[in-house]
Amino acid sequence: MGYMNNAYAAYQNTNIKTASQGKLIVLLYEGAVKNLSAAQSCFTAEGKVEAKNIEKFGNYVMKAQDIISELQASLDMEKGGQISTNLMSLYIYFNQELMSANISKDRKKLDFVLNMLQELSGAWNEAYMKSSDSTGSGIAGGLNIQG
Repeated sequence: MGYMNNAYAAYQNTNIKTASQGKLIVLLYEGAVKNLSAAQSCFTAEGKVEAKNIEKFGNYVMKAQDIISELQASLDMEKGGQISTNLMSLYIYFNQELMSANISKDRKKLDFVLNMLQELSGAWNEAYMKSSDSTGSGIAGGLNIQG
């Protein structure tokens, strides 16, 4: 199992290093969604985070916040115009909500940010696929081992 994890980590690392800007954005969104989904799974049916899962929950939320900060850093405020300004505001809001959700273990705030990120992820992925289809350099037919 260790070998598979190392191979997967190496694949992910290579994937990120060789990714175009559009693909990188898609990978960042996928990472944020994955971490918030994992944080979501720390809630019990009653909507509480048990003491044994608090550290794990916090780590998932903080990883998602780091990724959102990375998305902020990737914005081109000069070329992006109003879209970049709007995204910056959203990312700041997401991180504030996640900080609050992490402190208060608020499932509603976490779910809201996760849903928004899933929508944005889908939109970015669609835009990336369209742009890579039109240039013929895309990897749309490539192997997706992320499942």
